[in-house]
Amino acid sequence: MSVRERLLGALRGEYITHPVYVVYDAFLPNPAVDWDYLFSLGLGQVNHVCVVDVKHPNCEIVETKTKAGDLVRRDVTIRTKGGELHEYYLGDSGKGVLDWRMEYFIKKPSDYSLMATALEGSVYTMTNRFFDDSERAIGDRGITLAHVDRTPFQVIQIDYAGLEQFSYHLADKESGLFDLLELMNQLKLDEFSYVADSKAEFVKLWENIGINAVGPQVYRKYITPMYERIIEMLSKKNKKLIVHYDGQIRLIAEDIARLGFDLDSLTPPPEGDMQPDEARWLWPKTFFWLHPSLTWFSLPEEEFAYRIRSMASAVGPYRYCFELSEGIPENWRKGIPEVLQVLSDLDSLQKSY
Repeated sequence: MSVRERLLGALRGEYITHPVYVVYDAFLPNPAVDWDYLFSLGLGQVNHVCVVDVKHPNCEIVETKTKAGDLVRRDVTIRTKGGELHEYYLGDSGKGVLDWRMEYFIKKPSDYSLMATALEGSVYTMTNRFFDDSERAIGDRGITLAHVDRTPFQVIQIDYAGLEQFSYHLADKESGLFDLLELMNQLKLDEFSYVADSKAEFVKLWENIGINAVGPQVYRKYITPMYERIIEMLSKKNKKLIVHYDGQIRLIAEDIARLGFDLDSLTPPPEGDMQPDEARWLWPKTFFWLHPSLTWFSLPEEEFAYRIRSMASAVGPYRYCFELSEGIPENWRKGIPEVLQVLSDLDSLQKSY
């Protein structure tokens, strides 16, 4: 069976004999990695595409790129009739360095209303052209997911204001923050109404939540109501929501069980706070996109192989795969083939019975 067939079978609840190992498409521009070699060994790929076009008639968004030492600086300016908002990033995808935000749009309370002005009147339309292009290109090597930016509370906290500023403004009950949140929640639901009509069967939401920074009470007040609405919309069209949570999630374990979405980039300690066997006990019907800790790749070969086998045993034999979602190990040429060999050996072992 191809990687695509095995992965789709796993996602649809079939018994897993040969677990799939895939890499995010975002890492493929890294020229230091011999991807053709890894694909020839059985590594798969998961592509992420937008299935909704958006236009913002009340603002102009201007992006520029310049060299900043060994990296690329990307400046983004939002221009509205009331003023400008600015952020910038440093990174270089060609060197495998993903963009890192260095400055935020929101710098003072009045910027919330400026952002609201920029977003008001946003217009969404569904498109399958990127999905179709991706499916043709990826073939049997993997699958394509529709992906959607974070829910609004997360966007404002992580992308617009940053944790420190946002925390002060939330504590001070800045009215502009809550007005923006209300507007963005409605826009996000509008966006998902079009996502639900797309060809994509699986939809990823890039939450990347830090529950220790948000707290369970705030999570339940501002974030879970959006999940409920989104899941309801997607379920009516037989689509499944996948949420990217790569950190500590123990404090919201019961919420995750109740909501029933699948988990992307589920990572064991030290990055995460949930062992695989415990995660499976808590969420027996959840599909796990498992990310072995990058710290494991420096372990002795036998210990590394044992941890991969143990992870598969703890969560299997249904609803899981392995993935490279948080970075590429420095010893990729040795470590990634070792994972693929362990997973292949699991298949051979089961076939021998």
